[in-house]
Amino acid sequence: MTVIPPAAGEPRRPEGPRDPGDAWVVAESGEKYWGRFGAAGLLAVDPTKGILLQHRVAWSHFGGTWGLPGGALHEGESAIVGAIREAQEEAGVPDGAVRARFTSVLDLGIWSYTTVIADVDVPFEPVISDPESVALEWVPIDEVDDRPLHPGFAAAWPALRELLKVRPLLVVDAANVVGSVPDGWWKDRAGAASRLRSALADLAVPADALGLGGDDWFPEIVMVVEGQAKAIDSERGPVEVVRADGAGDDAIVAEIERRVAGGRTVVAVTSDRELRERAERAGAALIRSAGWLRDHTNMTRRGDGSL
Repeated sequence: MTVIPPAAGEPRRPEGPRDPGDAWVVAESGEKYWGRFGAAGLLAVDPTKGILLQHRVAWSHFGGTWGLPGGALHEGESAIVGAIREAQEEAGVPDGAVRARFTSVLDLGIWSYTTVIADVDVPFEPVISDPESVALEWVPIDEVDDRPLHPGFAAAWPALRELLKVRPLLVVDAANVVGSVPDGWWKDRAGAASRLRSALADLAVPADALGLGGDDWFPEIVMVVEGQAKAIDSERGPVEVVRADGAGDDAIVAEIERRVAGGRTVVAVTSDRELRERAERAGAALIRSAGWLRDHTNMTRRGDGSL
């Protein structure tokens, strides 16, 4: 691998100090890739408008094609943070407008590119905010193939398009998960539920743990609480809290049925044998244990919280 400084035809940046990541990585074959520390791009998905595409200016790498806002990562920067930063620089994506759903990584050994697929939580219109774009458009998903696409995006798009149909949601049996660790949770059930909610807010799950493609997934989460745990505070955040009116198991089954009817891919989290059977009959695509959730909560976090 060889790293060379920018030259003619490089992606241009605003005036100011140049980041050390802004350089070409050249393979032994002579192929070159932008970003000394890798690169990342944002695939923003609006449920009514489609996906946000950038028409690349002619002088850029593969100029004239359509691709994703993105670019070189800074040293030590996570792919999610880098993709959002680049999308803000190139397309004016507002803070807090999108929430990551999953990532897909192309790893060539000497260089990697991470596509961050994110759902639009707050609708916005893109703004051309640097010289790298001729146009920025929301393109309906079924019209993306009609554009002359950047070769890298064109290669990745068929698999990404299929994964866009999947929106996994975890329905968590909070009492079972909290009760699986003898840490004194019974002294303050609402406090224990609150701590679980905080841990789940940072949850990322490897794709193979969900039987999905891509790399890391950041599923939406519903946490069902019962009894004294219903006194949990009403703090708003990425984890939705459902307070059971009666038996917690009944509320969990009802939530699974409701979400499945709405087209969601539901993963039920409980170690209770009877509830696991009921959850499967209710339509849950996967059943995972309390231990599985604890392991992934401790092992894999977003690192930067919600977007």
